[in-house]
Amino acid sequence: MIRLGVIFGGRSGEHEISLMSATSVIKAIDKNKFLPVFIGITREGKWLLYDGPVEHIEDGGWQKLAEEALATDPEKYGITVLGAQKSLKDWIDFALPVLHGPYGEDGTIQGLFEMADIPYGGCGVLGSAAAMDKSLAKEVFAKKELPICRHLSLYKEELDENFDRVIGRVEKYLPYPIFVKPANMGSSVGISKAKNREELTAALELAMKYDRRLILEEGLDCREIETGVLGNYRPEAAAVGEILPSAEFYSYEAKYFDGGMSKICIPADLPDEVTKEVREIAVEAYRLLDCCGFARVDFFLERGTNKVYINEINTIPGFTKYSMFPLLWAEKGLPYPELIEKIIQLGFERYEDRKQYHTV
Repeated sequence: MIRLGVIFGGRSGEHEISLMSATSVIKAIDKNKFLPVFIGITREGKWLLYDGPVEHIEDGGWQKLAEEALATDPEKYGITVLGAQKSLKDWIDFALPVLHGPYGEDGTIQGLFEMADIPYGGCGVLGSAAAMDKSLAKEVFAKKELPICRHLSLYKEELDENFDRVIGRVEKYLPYPIFVKPANMGSSVGISKAKNREELTAALELAMKYDRRLILEEGLDCREIETGVLGNYRPEAAAVGEILPSAEFYSYEAKYFDGGMSKICIPADLPDEVTKEVREIAVEAYRLLDCCGFARVDFFLERGTNKVYINEINTIPGFTKYSMFPLLWAEKGLPYPELIEKIIQLGFERYEDRKQYHTV
């Protein structure tokens, strides 16, 4: 039986979402094939082994019940259990990070697993880092002439030096409304829609709490469309779905805490040619950023013209009961437990494939 390390929590602003996703993943795992090992990361970055009820992961009780602490140990080439001469490889055969945002979805933990020689699910270091940085990803998409909306990238330092001058530059280039986002967050954390200078100032101040790199985008009159991609070297796209947000846009609160007011439509009510275009662009973008394993690709569809714009790639999309990614694959004929198993299979395949290449 494969010992499956499910990694959850983390140091990002998406900590709670990770707990929700991990709970759903653990419940869906085929216990006849996989032995789940719960590894939680606190907001402070402490790694804990947890062996209690799954229900206490989502409610946060796991931290009080966890007994074993983990720590990085460069001398041991990996991660060791404090007080015991064991590496993480003595505990798990495969790592499945269910972490959202920085220190989990951005290539950092993927690099750690590479150094520790542990196979893991999802994108590698490059794909994770490139997709996490919305500004960098858009530059890559633009070079390959994928359709993207007008945007502007800023650094916190620019705003600190001369806030008013930067605001003026933004207003010359982008009409209101303007969406302001931290470059390296997900789940709509830190995102605001600004309709005037006062709201833009507040939006920038909020986004700067999460990242020093910011991205500002034109506010299109659009529908929010998503699809999933699965695979390593021959990726395939899932069904296409649409978000029907309860608010002006699909905010953090609307995604997870609006009591089901926001709706998901799968499959999306789209012309066949638009569905085809979305799926093709999704696979192309996935390959461009060297993604593997799985990801969700988000799009804007302009009302009136049906023009498609790629928005971003999420390399560890939400896996909660409300989340689009597993529902898109269920629509395609791949149920949740089989989706998890496929992600694990792809991770092992990538691990074995990388062994054939020389590093010295």
